[in-house]
Amino acid sequence: MTANPDPIDIHVGFRVRMRRTLLGISQEKLGDGLGLTFQQIQKYERGANRIGSSRLYKLSQILDVPVSFFFDDMPAKSARKRKGLSDNQAVPFEANQLARRETLELVRAYYRIQEPAVRKRIFELVKSIAQSESARKRKS
Repeated sequence: MTANPDPIDIHVGFRVRMRRTLLGISQEKLGDGLGLTFQQIQKYERGANRIGSSRLYKLSQILDVPVSFFFDDMPAKSARKRKGLSDNQAVPFEANQLARRETLELVRAYYRIQEPAVRKRIFELVKSIAQSESARKRKS
């Protein structure tokens, strides 16, 4: 095995961490559910160790997502490397923004809003602000 983790393992580990954090589950608690140590969970989340198919299935049950969730939003670069395509055909994906605590806390708070109409208005407000920011930057 090479010293560098496979980009797909990194992506899957990132998705595990993101979902675990969104649910407010500690690495220790997740490890307990799988019969592993929190250190092993850390290795999975970093992509340092690969997650086998049966363990991935158990993770999907504990984290209440389909197995496909771990492969959603796969950076095109990772998929293209597997297919032998060049890097210049890849579409950039900013996983670091999704991994930020601020982003995860925002999403968690958003889904705690019980009233669907209020949630929708907040969503529309944020989209509107982002669009006006983008328009302002284009004018500059």
